[in-house]
This record gives sequence, C-alpha cells and structure tokens, in this order.
Amino acid sequence: MSAAPRRTLADLKSSERFGRPAVREAYELTRLRFELAEAVRLRREELGWSQSELGRRAGMPQSSIARFEHGGTQPTLPTLERLADALGLVLHVRMDRPEAQSRDLSGV
Repeated sequence: MSAAPRRTLADLKSSERFGRPAVREAYELTRLRFELAEAVRLRREELGWSQSELGRRAGMPQSSIARFEHGGTQPTLPTLERLADALGLVLHVRMDRPEAQSRDLSGV
C-alpha cells in the first residue's frame, strides 16, 4: 500500500473543504503550529534528511520530530531554536497587528 502524497497548507487552502466555516475556524486556531511544522518538514526534505537525522542533529528523538511535523505538539521557543539551528535556519519571533496577518495569509 503506497502512502498518500503529502499535502501542503496551500493545497488545503485551495481545497473545497477550506471553504467550510468549521474547517477554516479549526485551521485558524492551529495555523501557527501547522505553518511552523510545514516549514521544518520542507527544509528537512530539502536537505534530504530523515526525521531521525534531524532529531540527531537537534538532540531530539525521531518521535518528537514526527509529532512536531504533524502539528501534534505546541513547541517551546527552545525547541524551535534547536530545530532552526539544526536546519541552518534563523528563528524570528515577532508580533504584528491583526491586519498585517490578514495581508500575509491572503498571499498564501
């Protein structure tokens, strides 16, 4: 049995399901968690690493990487820093006014 192709957040947002109020509301409640998870997964795949390899480089078990990538955890800043460092990325944390967020989401 082959695995289903991975879907991106852009795929979800362009799908018919995303137009349903309940789906959109659920996404908005967890948006940041899923956007972070997707960024980590895409970078890990870009580097050609397995979840185990990223875990080794970040000092975390593979199971923690898997849970993070599937949006199953609420990461702490130290965890995000470890992941960013292992992936050769820089972590930026900022707070914007809601209208800035709305503009950012419209282009995704």
